[in-house]
Amino acid sequence: MLGISVYLNDTNSEKQEAYIRKMRAAGFRGIFTSLHIPEEDPEQHAGRLRALGKLAATYGMELTADISPASLGHLGLTFRTADRLLDWGVTGLRVDYGISEVETAALSQRMTVVLNASTLTGESLRRLKNCGLRLSAAEAWHNFYPRPETGLGLEDFRERNRWLKSEGLKVMAFVPGDGERRGPLFKGLPTLEDHRERTSFSAYLDLLNSGCTDHIYIGDPSLSERSLEQFSSHAEGVYLIHAVPAFPDAADALPVPEHTNRQDAARDVIRSAESRLYGNAGKRPVEPANTAARPAGSVTIDNYRYGRYEGELQITKRDLPGDEKVNVIGRVIGDDLPVLRHVKGGDAFRIRMEGGPQA
Repeated sequence: MLGISVYLNDTNSEKQEAYIRKMRAAGFRGIFTSLHIPEEDPEQHAGRLRALGKLAATYGMELTADISPASLGHLGLTFRTADRLLDWGVTGLRVDYGISEVETAALSQRMTVVLNASTLTGESLRRLKNCGLRLSAAEAWHNFYPRPETGLGLEDFRERNRWLKSEGLKVMAFVPGDGERRGPLFKGLPTLEDHRERTSFSAYLDLLNSGCTDHIYIGDPSLSERSLEQFSSHAEGVYLIHAVPAFPDAADALPVPEHTNRQDAARDVIRSAESRLYGNAGKRPVEPANTAARPAGSVTIDNYRYGRYEGELQITKRDLPGDEKVNVIGRVIGDDLPVLRHVKGGDAFRIRMEGGPQA
């Protein structure tokens, strides 16, 4: 499941609803919020949480809140009465310090409980099960890490997730937002350090294809319109890839707006199955032009010197030398280069040329 983060310091209810509505339309189904962030005013939490819960219910989204005994106290609740939050639209609580294993297990009988994926141990999970933890209502969520250099490493992340899933727990991790970033550091809110400067969409693909993450949430308050469009396109089964043209009118050389990577996927390039089949790669014959070196991310068209391959469109996945038979018409933007490794055989993709020719 895809999810977003909405924080209770945002007092613009119309903006908040517009964002939730837009993200729901793009395929997002969950909302995360936190009730114990030092920078926020806890006295405002009750009213704002109720409003957020109402929006979540209106748009059919799950709402999980990060809580502590102190934050529950500000709401006039304890862990024994925390299930009253179900009436507010909260569907799950992320519990950590300050709640006993007996209380956690009891809470799982009434609503979804979220355990800390990074600190949970085999012994503590065994005790929770012995206390009556309802495993079908328990999940393991990773933290996000606001401070640079403190995010998790990929191999440790995978190893822990394999164990969590072997114990019957669903796993969630955060990717950073690439729109408005959350203070006070504004350095992104990823689970993995490798994702800190990545776009939301490319980081999401990494987690999606890792095979060990069930839920993926955007940690920051928003993502860019470009990433949002890529999420929407991906939900429809198409990878949207942005490129800049190598020369004026390069976009006119694109044979068709949408392509499919050949089922017998090549090691070095993404090959459009349609480009030669449709035989409409611009004017024929395709004259040699800009037969330059092809660094990873180059968008190319085979010219007439390639004989029966004339008109084939490719995107290089690794650096390749120049070839007099291959015209370079564009370059995938740096932010989208990590997307290319996720385009497998049979996957649909769309190239959008934007901006002027690259320098």
